[in-house]
Amino acid sequence: MSKPSHDRFDDVPHATGRVGAHRAEAPGMNGWVVLLWSAAAVLVLVVLGIFGSLLAMGRISFGGDTPPSQVATAAPEETGVVDTSYAVLILNATSDGSLDGQVRDQLIKAGWDGTSISSSDASTSDFPTTTVYYVEDADEAAAIGLAGAIGGAEVQKSDVYKDLNDSGGKQLTVVIGTDRSTKAPETPAE
Repeated sequence: MSKPSHDRFDDVPHATGRVGAHRAEAPGMNGWVVLLWSAAAVLVLVVLGIFGSLLAMGRISFGGDTPPSQVATAAPEETGVVDTSYAVLILNATSDGSLDGQVRDQLIKAGWDGTSISSSDASTSDFPTTTVYYVEDADEAAAIGLAGAIGGAEVQKSDVYKDLNDSGGKQLTVVIGTDRSTKAPETPAE
């Protein structure tokens, strides 16, 4: 067998201690120190996660207080006024014939005179949402109050029912929808 040729690594002096992956454990690193460092790392990560979440949700900001001139003001929510001087027309747009009587009773309990309330069946029986209609902008607060008096309803401005006003005075129209009905809408047989 032949002898290998001489290369540059043959001139390197041999180390007297351990070399490579066989190093000794670092002194002073016992179990408690590792546990404390792990707990500190977890605590820092949790705090950063909470802070990041609050920042992303907009609960905190770095800008300080916004000057009042730059604060967006929300439009005030319109509050209703129960005004019993309005005549009320109730149109039952469901297949449940008792609903107009129930709404009439609610209005009488709220202070309306029974003679200022009239009711009739609507031309359809599948109107989806109970709605209070008003004609003029000045009637909006009274329409919202009427919607509250009957236990909540949508409020819309429309002159569709303007011609149904027999009294000649101020009138609001309540169209009772299927959202108030306990009966299923009737479907024609095929």
